[in-house]
Amino acid sequence: MADMFGKVQEMQAKMQESQAKLAEVTVEAEAGGGMVKVKANGLRQILSIKFDEDVIDPNDKEMLEDLVVAGVNKALEQADEVAKSQMQEAYKGMIPGGGIPGMDLSKFGL
Repeated sequence: MADMFGKVQEMQAKMQESQAKLAEVTVEAEAGGGMVKVKANGLRQILSIKFDEDVIDPNDKEMLEDLVVAGVNKALEQADEVAKSQMQEAYKGMIPGGGIPGMDLSKFGL
């Protein structure tokens, strides 16, 4: 039991370390051939959105809205992939046999 408690504490420490690293990771995605650029971090937080001058047309607001949605979705998808990769690396070899019975760690990328 003490060994399992030690593993849980180790996992918590690794989780905090991984979260701190993910906050420092930045990904950038583009939509509309680069007309909209979105930066996000590994925690899936949007850091910035940049628009090409040509995309700002008051008469075509729907296109800009669609490009923003597409850019944000791409950036969040990339951030999610980076987060899963880092979480898998952080927990590599920590969980013998691939997991702890009764615990679903799939949302953590494990």
